[in-house]
Amino acid sequence: MDNIENQTQNRDKVIIRTSIIGIITNVFLAVFKAAIGVLSNSIAVILDAINNLSDVLSSVITIVGTKLSKKKPDIKHPMGYGRIEYLSALLVAGIVLYAGITSFTESVKKIINPVKSNYSVVSLIIIAVAVLVKIVLGKYVKEKGKKVNSNSLIASGSDASFDAILSASVLACAVIYLVTDISLEAYVGVVISGIIIKSGIEMMMETVNDILGSRPDSDFTKKIKAVVSEDEEVRGAYDLVLNSYGPEKNYGSVHIEVLDTMTANELDKLSRKIQARVFRKTGVILTGISVYSHNTKNEDAKIIEEHVRTKAKEHEWVVQVHGFYVDMVEKDMRFDAVLSFDIAPLEGIETLKSEIKQLYPDYSITISPDVYISD
Repeated sequence: MDNIENQTQNRDKVIIRTSIIGIITNVFLAVFKAAIGVLSNSIAVILDAINNLSDVLSSVITIVGTKLSKKKPDIKHPMGYGRIEYLSALLVAGIVLYAGITSFTESVKKIINPVKSNYSVVSLIIIAVAVLVKIVLGKYVKEKGKKVNSNSLIASGSDASFDAILSASVLACAVIYLVTDISLEAYVGVVISGIIIKSGIEMMMETVNDILGSRPDSDFTKKIKAVVSEDEEVRGAYDLVLNSYGPEKNYGSVHIEVLDTMTANELDKLSRKIQARVFRKTGVILTGISVYSHNTKNEDAKIIEEHVRTKAKEHEWVVQVHGFYVDMVEKDMRFDAVLSFDIAPLEGIETLKSEIKQLYPDYSITISPDVYISD
């Protein structure tokens, strides 16, 4: 548990430290660019300076979001405030989108009403340095964001990278203007603005997916199931459901298959051991462990299970069959079927039940549909 808490604290420090570096860098860039833009009468450079100030706001929002997300759970929000990070990432994406729309509007205005620019060698050198700084900053912030799983940092890093492209385009246009006396910065500004707008929309959609609840990472879910199945009593782990209450804050539930001879006391000890181990190794809090019983009383049950499994897998929309149990005395059969999203659950279950009933007409058949939530 201490290890998980230390990782969380280190994550917060990385996010805040990276954001502060971004704030300081962008403030200096904004001041220099604003001065150059005014002296050279370049609307593109002035807009670039304003864009750097928007990056400062993005970093501030990231810091505030990180701090607020660490508030302790209370009676009103028993799962904590971790999802505030998703909201801060959404705000950052909104700033990127706003910056793109503003740049597009101003670029179109300059196409309609051109303004003559006046660049100097010194201004061009400063813009070139700004491009290099933004490239390094964007790469640094984005890598840190991926390392600590922070959508806000990733969005800020992407924004910085696009700023570098925007500044580079301004520099290229300035050189072309000095050599040929042809001004292209407004037209290039329209193109770059479109790219920024597209990026802002994509960032926003990715964050919205996190808020709605997206499919968990396949490697992560397989790791959790492997950890659950480490005990020899566990014959399989199924139906893993993860609920995210912020980055690195996952609650989940899972089914395990165990022998039907285990006692309630043995199951209690086993489930507690699994919960502790899963949290220690993955940081996931298992709020519930349900049980499937595995037949030990009749070898013929295995033959029936294979027949049922083979029949069910004839359908492409049957992803998995598990939790199978048959009472040959009571003539009772039950199992779960994981169905893909290609068929309505009720339709799929009725189809399976009808086909299996033809194989075993004397049996009472209960099939529970499972949603294909995780791998």
